[in-house]
Amino acid sequence: MAAALRLRPYTAEDAALADAHAPEVGAIDFFGWSASDARSRRFASDGMLGPDHGNLVVDVAGIGMVGDVGWSPVHHGPPPHGQALNIGIALFAEHRGNGYGTAAQRLLAEHLFAFTRWERLEACTDVTNVAEQRALAGAGFTREGVLRHAQWRAGAFHDAVLFSRLRCD
Repeated sequence: MAAALRLRPYTAEDAALADAHAPEVGAIDFFGWSASDARSRRFASDGMLGPDHGNLVVDVAGIGMVGDVGWSPVHHGPPPHGQALNIGIALFAEHRGNGYGTAAQRLLAEHLFAFTRWERLEACTDVTNVAEQRALAGAGFTREGVLRHAQWRAGAFHDAVLFSRLRCD
């Protein structure tokens, strides 16, 4: 399956498809309403790629777009020496549970280490999102611990699990 999966830049059609799938997020993924054309607007603005952030399409041969992966900087001290990249993934509901998340996050980490100077990648997920925790571990990320009350969602704070992957891992 991994050979059939690739990451690629967004097209306008991909952005429209991602917008159409946005309402299907589950309780863990819902952080509040956003514009129904948010991906299309962002694609028109920066093509979904910036100097230190971006999103790529998760594309599976014979299927097409099944979701996307993204990254943005986080700070653990003064820039540029205290920075890392936080990665995330959003798979369309009908394509979850097929191993695409593990393969896509592994490919993203390999891409970021090959083409950037970042030393540390991070990912956070809700403590109840066991599937994503397995995917991150399978993609070479190490569980570091629990961030207490790190996410505000559905009227309450929720704990998140922090994972990391270093260039030397």
